[in-house]
Amino acid sequence: MTKKVLEFRLGELFSGPGGIGCGAAQSQVRKKDGTVFRIKHSWSNDIDRSSCETFRRNIEVPTEKVFCEPVDRFIDRFDTLPKIDGLSFGFPCNDFSNIGEKKGLKGKFGGLYEYGAFAIDHFKPKWFLAENVGGLTNSNEGTAFEKIIKRLRNAGDGYELTTHLYKFEDYGIPQKRHRIVIVGIRKDLNRKFLVPRPTHSKENWVSVRDVLERSPRIHTLPNSEITHQSSTVVERLKLIPPGKNVWNSELPKRLQLNVKGARMSSIYRKLHPDQPSYTVTGSGGGGTHMYHYEEPRALTNRERARIQTFPDTFVFEGSKEEVRKQIGMAVPPKAASIILTSILKTFADIPYPHVESRWGVDTEEN
Repeated sequence: MTKKVLEFRLGELFSGPGGIGCGAAQSQVRKKDGTVFRIKHSWSNDIDRSSCETFRRNIEVPTEKVFCEPVDRFIDRFDTLPKIDGLSFGFPCNDFSNIGEKKGLKGKFGGLYEYGAFAIDHFKPKWFLAENVGGLTNSNEGTAFEKIIKRLRNAGDGYELTTHLYKFEDYGIPQKRHRIVIVGIRKDLNRKFLVPRPTHSKENWVSVRDVLERSPRIHTLPNSEITHQSSTVVERLKLIPPGKNVWNSELPKRLQLNVKGARMSSIYRKLHPDQPSYTVTGSGGGGTHMYHYEEPRALTNRERARIQTFPDTFVFEGSKEEVRKQIGMAVPPKAASIILTSILKTFADIPYPHVESRWGVDTEEN
């Protein structure tokens, strides 16, 4: 009997190196009658050159359908692009993050969610997935979040939203990364997305040791360049216990940092081997590279990629710092796959364990 396959054609904005794209490729469900539901990339867009090169290398999509250009220019192409069934956009979080100036909608990146709404207006996909940092809810005294939700709910022909703050460590990701994910399903389809139930708790979180020591070959893999550390930094790291940082360690005065004002907890912070990592970030100056729990050094990009759940076969293009940025800004592929698989199950009428969403099914009514 010929296997029936239902493919959801996916378009992506702000695609980065392909965290969601990699997760989409891993997402597939099968009904009892043998029908397979899966996702196939149709096109993507990002402004960052090295991210686009990484996406082309690793994600199964026609090379010419990866558009590396500003999103305000890309939207002029909408009439020339094929139809899509799904849309994903992890709109830039710089102005909503709890780190930085927190300009919200008033910042350079704050209004970029609107391009996702433009795409929904134009393509009217069956579903969409939007992702951003947890700080989004507090931005502009909460008005930014309300405005974004209202815009996405009313985009296209109208969408039923399920909005939730996901704690990715509770889903088997070896990292304490908390992100708001908004899933919208077109109202005329009469389907309701449910938040997949967490699979892990504090008692069985996946630790950084679990992933970094999984293979002794990790340093032979691509993107494993070592960051040079000065003798002072090496000496400092040797005295900082696992899980501690430069501020809460008993260091001799010559190794302490003479910094006034705010003290970031990630400065020379070493991982704890038996816990999930703290959040992998994409940028930052000295002391923010994430540090190994045993060796006095910063993590390699491959180690960061493992914490982000990218497979070892996923090769990043660009300089070491460009790759660092790509990894830190990406959605963990495993997290994306968990949510996208639940979307597929929603359309395949396959029940799955679920929990109540943080803000209910539709924030206008809850």
